[in-house]
Amino acid sequence: MLYSISDKNVQEIKISPGIMLLIFDKASGHVPLKILSIEDGTVLKTFNHLLHRNKKVDFIEQFNEKLLVKQENENLQILDVRNYELREVSKAEFMTPSAFIFLYENQLFLTFRNRTVAVWNFRGELVTSFEDHLLWHPDCNTNNIYITSDQDLIISYCRADSDDLSSEGNAGSINVSNILTGKCLAKIRATTSSPTDECSCSGRCGGKSCNSKKRIQASGIRSTVAEALEDITALFYDEERNEIYTGNRHGLVHVWSN
Repeated sequence: MLYSISDKNVQEIKISPGIMLLIFDKASGHVPLKILSIEDGTVLKTFNHLLHRNKKVDFIEQFNEKLLVKQENENLQILDVRNYELREVSKAEFMTPSAFIFLYENQLFLTFRNRTVAVWNFRGELVTSFEDHLLWHPDCNTNNIYITSDQDLIISYCRADSDDLSSEGNAGSINVSNILTGKCLAKIRATTSSPTDECSCSGRCGGKSCNSKKRIQASGIRSTVAEALEDITALFYDEERNEIYTGNRHGLVHVWSN
């Protein structure tokens, strides 16, 4: 064991490369914060962040030297903890997301809210909104999202038709989009046409396995592509093999391969 932290007032911790943020119980009009070195627990900075007294804290997130603070019905605050420079983003532009993913390579972050994904920078500017990337789950199940190691692509389980928010029993699609441009680059989806050698995912999934009339067989279990694209609960992309793995609520794993 390298060290331990014992403080009954610590409410939450956040981890960034090399540092750890301790968030303490909210005090009157502020929240006490400490930034520690992950290596040895040395306290690098101690400070208080001012809060509106009667507003609940929606989130406090840390990204390197940037601190993101949002209170209920208030603007987003982006604080640089090195010089305490503060930026604000209007609450009308930035609504509280259900999840974040930080892109350390690109100095950006993703927000997820109501099935939509957006990309922001730390000046509080919207960088990207996606043209065809409506997530299947409204609460952002990040098990169904994969970001490539270069942080240039996002692969997600999405609605096959962005305009269709109806039955949960329909087959979804696996969408591949460029994070910086928002363009949809590829899509694996079930089709209703007769079996052909055509593929509806722009050739990225291997070509001949993307038609709903065709069947996948493994270990004696047969699934149509439409069945394989229903109720996906986990998604992973093997970047070396260029294969997408999906698991569904029936306990089946499917591999989408070139």
